[in-house]
Amino acid sequence: MRTIVSVIGKDSVGIISKVSGICNECNANIVDITQSVLQDMFVMVMLTEIKDINCSFAEFSDKMVDLGKKENLDIRVMHEDIFNSMHRI
Repeated sequence: MRTIVSVIGKDSVGIISKVSGICNECNANIVDITQSVLQDMFVMVMLTEIKDINCSFAEFSDKMVDLGKKENLDIRVMHEDIFNSMHRI
């Protein structure tokens, strides 16, 4: 089972570290990551493997959303199946 984690917001030091820290805390494996800074805006998409996480999917997602609120970022976690269904033509 995999998730898509998207992060958008004003660039600052440590965003990747904080997001990957939650992955580490929940035992979610980062499979792929891409990030860019567009002027002063940070944009990242991360693919994570969650088959061995030590918390529920909801808890993992809530931790990311809480981090987003704390850091003034828009962080969303979506199960890969839902992501694929939404983007199927």
